[in-house]
Amino acid sequence: MAITMTETAASRVKAFLDNRGKGIGLRLGVKTTGCSGMAYVLEFVDELNEEDEVFDFSGVKI
Repeated sequence: MAITMTETAASRVKAFLDNRGKGIGLRLGVKTTGCSGMAYVLEFVDELNEEDEVFDFSGVKI
């Protein structure tokens, strides 16, 4: 799986995490919605889950 993040995006995520006062990065996931749909989920993360796969972009973990 390939995930990329621009320097500008990484900078903005760092700013959000700093303003939030906690967190280690973002979690990207997919969940089922409706009858047969799928949706991406993006959320701030305070701690890792055992099954998380971590990618680091300019100090931001996804």
